[in-house]
Amino acid sequence: MLQVQFIRENKQTVLDGLAKRNFANAETIIEEVLTADETRRATQVSLDTILAESNKISKEIGGLFKSGKVEEANQLKAKTGELKEQSKQLTEELNSAAEKLNELLYQIPNVPHPSVKAGKNEEDNEEVFKEGIVPDLGENALPHWELAKKYDIIDFDLGAKITGAGFPVYKGKGARLQRALINYFLDKNTAAGYNEVQVPHLVNEASGFGTGQLPDKEGQMYLVTGDDLYLIPTAEVPVTNMFRGDLVKEADLPIAVTGYTPCFRREAGSYGAHVRGLNRLHQFDKVEIVRVEHPDNSYNALNGMVEHIKEILRELKLPYRILRLCGGDTGFTSALTFDFELYSTAQERWLEISSASNFETFQANRLKLRFKNKEGKSQLVHTLNGSSLALPRVLAGILENYQTENGIKIPEVLVPYCGFDMID
Repeated sequence: MLQVQFIRENKQTVLDGLAKRNFANAETIIEEVLTADETRRATQVSLDTILAESNKISKEIGGLFKSGKVEEANQLKAKTGELKEQSKQLTEELNSAAEKLNELLYQIPNVPHPSVKAGKNEEDNEEVFKEGIVPDLGENALPHWELAKKYDIIDFDLGAKITGAGFPVYKGKGARLQRALINYFLDKNTAAGYNEVQVPHLVNEASGFGTGQLPDKEGQMYLVTGDDLYLIPTAEVPVTNMFRGDLVKEADLPIAVTGYTPCFRREAGSYGAHVRGLNRLHQFDKVEIVRVEHPDNSYNALNGMVEHIKEILRELKLPYRILRLCGGDTGFTSALTFDFELYSTAQERWLEISSASNFETFQANRLKLRFKNKEGKSQLVHTLNGSSLALPRVLAGILENYQTENGIKIPEVLVPYCGFDMID
């Protein structure tokens, strides 16, 4: 969440940024935040004053008893009782004021980076890079869901039988290609300096709040009601929460972590032809990269993440483009996001396969994740994350773009991982 001090000192900047996002009633909620903060600070001052007076009187009482002035001491003791009641009431008021302030802050999205343009939705995103050759597959090109059935490598009906729609079963060479992609992505990430971890696939409520999925995306997450745990929508949640509450050493920055997990999303409200096959699933595999950075270096790190994902797509020889998201399409927690999309030749449309985002201090403030700067003061870090990559649409792109009359070729870089060079 945003820091109150930042809002107080940069009110117009915050309002201008929220306007880029089309955030409704921004001025009203910002005023409510500032009023709630004034109440909290004033209550804190009153409480501190009473506690200081109480401590002073307590010392005086001890001196009076030593001097034999029992009556005066008892009079002061009666006053400390009154002060104790006042401090108890003020503590309750302070807690209530802090809770109200947090409730307001949780509703406010991050302020976009200055390079983010205003816009309403994905139609207003900016294409900033494009690379790769779109193959000419001819009129007989098939979409991936038909290829999956033809070569018996992904069974959507069987998944629906076991669980429901959006839970496919990968079979034979399809399963091996899926595993090959996971291993390839992890190897690329670890070679680039990311430390590999395996994390839980369930998280508690505090973790959901820490990275901003709660309360913003609560309706899209699967809740295990008996235990109040959530199935993870992305490895970003458990990986970033590894550092929740930490005071890291400046010398240890940057921290770079990668992890593979299945991901679970309800995708409520998703329907239509664009969600067919692997285009949108309730369970899918993804390899994530997460960075904890010094604020001075976070945008250099974001550029590095973008270049890293580019290298993977170049090796896979898939046509792709990069979009800088507009304010209206930027995620709740992000200050700047670049989306990667690959071109699905058979579907004749772009498919999102990765996002690389800088959250600046937004997540770190929720996580209470800090480092000690050179002056010895605690300072919030910047957090970043990216998909490298989400598997379903990458797999869909490989199946469609590498199809031939004789079968589906395997990208050269994946052949050592698969142990075969053709699905036929």
